[in-house]
Amino acid sequence: MSLVVMKFGGTSVEDPAAINRTAAIVAGRVSAGRHPVVVVSAMAKVTDQLLRAASAASQGDRTGALAISSRLRSRHRDTAAALIKNQKDAAALVTWIDQKFDQLDEVLRGLAAILELTPRISDLIVSYGERLSSRMIAAAFCERGIEAAHVDAREIILTDSQFQKAIPLDAAIEKRANEKVRPLVNEGKVPVMGGFVGSNEAGITTTLGRGGSDFTGALIGGALAADSIEIWTDVDGIMTSDPRVCPDALRVKVISFEEAAELAYFGAKVLHPATILPAVKKNIPVLVLNSRNPGNEGTRITSLAPHCKSPFKSIAVKKKLSIIDVVASRMLMTHGYLKAIFDVFDRHQCAVDMVSTSEVSVSLTVDSNEKLPLIAADLSKLADVKYEGKKALVCMVGEDIRGRNGMAAQVFTAIRHINVRMISQGASEINMSFMIDEEDADEAVRSLHATFFQNPDPEIFDVEARKPLLASSS
Repeated sequence: MSLVVMKFGGTSVEDPAAINRTAAIVAGRVSAGRHPVVVVSAMAKVTDQLLRAASAASQGDRTGALAISSRLRSRHRDTAAALIKNQKDAAALVTWIDQKFDQLDEVLRGLAAILELTPRISDLIVSYGERLSSRMIAAAFCERGIEAAHVDAREIILTDSQFQKAIPLDAAIEKRANEKVRPLVNEGKVPVMGGFVGSNEAGITTTLGRGGSDFTGALIGGALAADSIEIWTDVDGIMTSDPRVCPDALRVKVISFEEAAELAYFGAKVLHPATILPAVKKNIPVLVLNSRNPGNEGTRITSLAPHCKSPFKSIAVKKKLSIIDVVASRMLMTHGYLKAIFDVFDRHQCAVDMVSTSEVSVSLTVDSNEKLPLIAADLSKLADVKYEGKKALVCMVGEDIRGRNGMAAQVFTAIRHINVRMISQGASEINMSFMIDEEDADEAVRSLHATFFQNPDPEIFDVEARKPLLASSS
């Protein structure tokens, strides 16, 4: 049995036309003898709207919160009516949708009364997006001749109780998936479940954090020992850079797990950083594909990618960062000093992207957020502190960068007209990163792309896609 987990993002299920495309893709896998398990996100922008409704209710704006819910109810009802032509089935689905929105409205009214949005309540509210889309899409599949079965992801994805960013319990998930999902596959059915959501051992709804639908797909793939995991989005795969910044960006045909993880963490939007970890553990290949262009072969992520003649595979950018400088001329070399600094970030649950030390100072880069003044205040008890925002981290990923002579010289010659604030090379063999002003990020990426992707390796990059572009611009 060739089992494939297929995860479809919000833009792949955003409206009836997109859901019809998704159904056709799944039907194609079934007709080819594959056995799909489908994981879906909420319809595009629904999670954002649910968060706005929660925020409005918590501030006492019950009318505004319920108005957002009403608009979402209409959107889901209209989508269901467009997808399901059988009147009896359509009526049953719309009734179910109304029941869910009635429940959501009760939660919002309660929130408007207590005026306190806890992480637990937030998870419950945003979970409705995936719960609604998965049930609706399962019905749409059945309407189109796919024998689908809806599965509540909360019964499969068991987590701890760290609401808003819950940690999955791998052993429990594997047990539940093999008890509740595998039998459906064995019966020839296509299980359909929402991503992003789960529950703790007490049955209380949790979420895996934004982007967690990809993570759900990989968790299910790992639990069922799938032959492959497909991440369906609205781009042709992992690109050499953001096509909006570099119109001549190329599709990367194949990339290693390690390289893809670096890109995901440092700003590439195609994958959630944690997505591929369960796949790595089980050595399951991951494919990034485009639901709007299903004929494209996308990007294949494997444990070992073939050797690339080009030094780099892709350039990612992470914006909205801040640099924090901690200066203590007499304490830097004191035993335990660095631990004391990082304990501050740990207390505030703030991740650090890059670190640089000198004889008297430590510089760190973090996401710009409302905790920065509090972090700076705590650090100031240890040393002099200053921080500066509107920075961007440019990350260049490739194989064996450390082992290539003169690579740093080529990189910094390409961006010699741009001021570089921090540099990191050597901590990873596959990553060279540097920090610059946010306003210079696009120009830096274009300069680097022009330098390193002029003669790309056709074994690794889709060079055919560039030919029409070059012809039209000549």
